Amino acid sequence: MNYDDNVVRRLKRLEGQVRGVLNMMEEGKNCKDVVAQLSAVRSATDKAMAYIVAMNLEQCILEEHAKGNETGTLVKEAVELLIKSR
Repeated sequence: MNYDDNVVRRLKRLEGQVRGVLNMMEEGKNCKDVVAQLSAVRSATDKAMAYIVAMNLEQCILEEHAKGNETGTLVKEAVELLIKSR
């Protein structure tokens, strides 16, 4: 799979968010604030995973259509992957 710049940017933002949480912990910030930031990290991670799965699914469907093959299994596998990631 080819990962575009959008995926890389998303992951770099995630990296920055995690570093921010670590800084908050080192500074002794309030538990509620740290947990709120961790929740934002989780949300961003979920969105990144969904984006990656969608991009992969699109590529796979295009390849299978070009070969004249069915794509129903690909969609099912993508949905299962997203469900397992939660």
